Amino acid sequence: MAVVLDILKNDPRADRLRHPEKAHRPDQPVQAKKPDWIRVKAPGSKAWTETQKIVREHGLVTVCEEAGCPNIGECWEKRHATFMIMGDTCTRACAFCNVRTGLPNALDLGEPDKIADSVAKLGLHHVVITSVDRDDLKDGGAEHFARTIAAIRLASPGTTVEILTPDFLRKDGALEIVVAAKPDVFNHNLETVPAKYLTVRPGARYFHSVRLLQRVKELDPSIFTKSGIMVGLGEERNEVLQLMDDLRSADVDFLTIGQYLQPSKKHHEVVRFVPPDEFKAYETTAYAKGFLLVSATPLTRSSHHAGEDFSRLQAARLAKLSPALSA
Repeated sequence: MAVVLDILKNDPRADRLRHPEKAHRPDQPVQAKKPDWIRVKAPGSKAWTETQKIVREHGLVTVCEEAGCPNIGECWEKRHATFMIMGDTCTRACAFCNVRTGLPNALDLGEPDKIADSVAKLGLHHVVITSVDRDDLKDGGAEHFARTIAAIRLASPGTTVEILTPDFLRKDGALEIVVAAKPDVFNHNLETVPAKYLTVRPGARYFHSVRLLQRVKELDPSIFTKSGIMVGLGEERNEVLQLMDDLRSADVDFLTIGQYLQPSKKHHEVVRFVPPDEFKAYETTAYAKGFLLVSATPLTRSSHHAGEDFSRLQAARLAKLSPALSA
């Protein structure tokens, strides 16, 4: 059984501490054995290798690798990759995340074109672009997001673009720059319930994130909005249901819920492995609350099956609008 695969073990950056801020923290409990429902396909197919080659040739960073995503074998085999822009080093230090932390390098101004060229070479119908947090930049990287979206539109006009953004906390005007670039899907993850922010996501503010998603809809109602959380961090069911209500109050279209997996013993512990039937119950409840689309399984991740989900989102919106249009 493969769950989190260290495919960066031969990376030249391996001699650097990945999470220097966590180095002196006490070890957290590690679950000795994962349940049978946490199973993924190990990478290594021909298509996976071809995807990896294109990523390496263009010197690109993917969240698939950096975050240790368990679905990388499946996604790269289908030539799906989530590109992470603005470097591999994040200015935040969330307790759940495997992305490097520290002082980032200067932006690569040629990166938008490199991303666009890779999207065209991979023949992607739908692409997901995410980033590290860049609190060091005046606009939090908003203009870089906009330039990347524009470059993809130019190089591959038929490709739909989904972005997974940081929160642009205290970056006035940043969100407006990104929304003006007209991504097809705007995703910003709440990650966990508000009671867990101090220990899980200390650099963020829960209600700021909810308001960010609400503001996207106010600026451009045609853009699909999306948010995701992890469970197994010690949250209570009623807290998750309240979070759903908060997202619906912000008119969020799509909710994803997945099992938290601990990247290392220095990261937040897995308090509980949530069984599949509880994920199904969350899905049923979320649909009842009005989400257009819900993905809730142990291995659900924000960008997993993103292309197929975008088609389902479009169909769900059309089905919702059809009665009104025919009235």
